[in-house]
Amino acid sequence: MEQDFLEEQRYLKAKKKVKDIKGFYSHFAVYIVVNLFLSAIIIVGIMNDNGNSFEKAISNFGVYSTWLFWGIGVFFHWLGVFGFGNLLSKDWEDKKIKEFMEKDRKRNQKMLNH
Repeated sequence: MEQDFLEEQRYLKAKKKVKDIKGFYSHFAVYIVVNLFLSAIIIVGIMNDNGNSFEKAISNFGVYSTWLFWGIGVFFHWLGVFGFGNLLSKDWEDKKIKEFMEKDRKRNQKMLNH
């Protein structure tokens, strides 16, 4: 019975991880498509308004500003799914609790044996 519970817990945990990864990839795909569209509109607008060259239009910060600022958000989303977020996750907490319990158990056994 306990084994079934543990298996169910592992399944739910894996399912959540897959959902988180899928959410990141969806976010990243939208980031790429929307920013390509916005960059194209900005470049064409700069070229049409002032008769600027493509080189001048592409060097405008406005073309890259959305990529940069939204990209910071995408980076933190990535960290939460694949990177730093794992350090402070529930798994990390569970592992630390087990580690401290094991150290305490060993310390108590030493004291009893002496």
